[in-house]
Amino acid sequence: MRSGLFAIVSALALTGAAQAEDPITFTSNAGDSVDAYQGAFQAPENRNDPDSRMIEIGYVRFPALEGANGPPIVYLAGGPGGSGTGTARRQRFDLFMQMRRHGDVIAFDQRGTGLSSNDLPQCISSVEVSETEPSTDAEYADAYRQAALECRAFWREEGVAIEGYTTQQSVADLSDLRAHLGAEQMTLWGISYGTHLAMAALKSIPDEIDRAILASAEGLDQTVKLPSQTEAYVERLQQAVNAQPAAAAAYPNISSMMRRVHARLEAEPLMLEIANPEGGASSYLLQRRDLQQMTSGLIADPGSAAIALAMYAELDQAGSANLAAALIGRYYDLGEPISLSPMSTAMDLASGITDARLAQVEAEAQTALLGAYLNFPMPQLNRLWDGLDLGDGFRAAPQGDTPILLLSGTLDGRTYPDSQRAALAGMSDLDWVIVENAGHNLYMTTPEVHAVMHAFMAGEDVDGARITAPLPDLTELPF
Repeated sequence: MRSGLFAIVSALALTGAAQAEDPITFTSNAGDSVDAYQGAFQAPENRNDPDSRMIEIGYVRFPALEGANGPPIVYLAGGPGGSGTGTARRQRFDLFMQMRRHGDVIAFDQRGTGLSSNDLPQCISSVEVSETEPSTDAEYADAYRQAALECRAFWREEGVAIEGYTTQQSVADLSDLRAHLGAEQMTLWGISYGTHLAMAALKSIPDEIDRAILASAEGLDQTVKLPSQTEAYVERLQQAVNAQPAAAAAYPNISSMMRRVHARLEAEPLMLEIANPEGGASSYLLQRRDLQQMTSGLIADPGSAAIALAMYAELDQAGSANLAAALIGRYYDLGEPISLSPMSTAMDLASGITDARLAQVEAEAQTALLGAYLNFPMPQLNRLWDGLDLGDGFRAAPQGDTPILLLSGTLDGRTYPDSQRAALAGMSDLDWVIVENAGHNLYMTTPEVHAVMHAFMAGEDVDGARITAPLPDLTELPF
């Protein structure tokens, strides 16, 4: 617990930052409003270039509740490419408000996102992938490599120092944010890629971090996940299915069902007609790769994993693809060339992957259910841009004694409990809490998650606690 003196010092220190902030009314997507402050500071776009242009890094500060005496709590969104202020407007708004009992809560927009986007342009390349002719995995990856090379040139022509969009430079932004706020230390609170950024900060600026709450953690050499760990996730999903009689009858063997559908589409892709908003339809050739890519996103949480199960079952049993067609119509930009986002593309390429892990990923992907598509377009674009990769020293795991709360969901299909724990093995003061039935987005699954977060923030030992979240009906679609 922080002393009353610390609270007074912190409040006085924040006075300077407050002078650079504007009072705002912050409104959530649900219509809830709260008084807050919007602020910003300047940072070099590329800290390795002494002549770099300056960019604005923005945030929203929710003032602490009366009696709170901790350092500012900085929220780090996932992605990469997620926005802290955007997250605060959605389902986690209530949790942002709760966390004010421990200190000011900062919805931080990382460079290239939200209030820190600085009008970075999306790159629409000239590279197209045929939507009606089959292509191999190698041809598809090559198309993305061509697009990424073209996009790097485009961003440079637009005056964007794309080399500045790395996790290590975002760490320096965090340090600048802390100084801007006038705080001696900060608490980091993140999810997914936000934990990747937090771990880099734990290595580079450990004395500036009071503690950290990390959920669905992605280690510094885990930008690309191991296919074998995805296979283990499918086994856990099968166990959850088997606990529900209707689901068990519908999906008696998920792995076999997926492999049958993949083999069928590999032998004979299926031509679909995708309805478009104008009332017409576009032809699209459904290939095995499409299912692997869609499933890679759907398995983040059990509710959306149910969509993947139903999609495979329809193809397996009826030979039709109405659900797949609906997903393609909703999420694909049909008729458009490959486009890339500057922040997310550069961040992932810079974080990269070690040679040893890449060799393991490529070997496992040969027979894995999702192949090498879980984190596409990585590792396919690995080291494509000369001079951007941060190196194996960056990818080494953090070590230290900063207090860490790690929250892991057993049905997270994007990051996996054992790999999350391994990523933080060098942190000696780690409280690991498992949330049964929770997926990747676990913060709002049950109030018990909030309770353990508050206990940790109060200095209590919560290591080994086990929370059970409600498991959705895996035969029902969430729409």
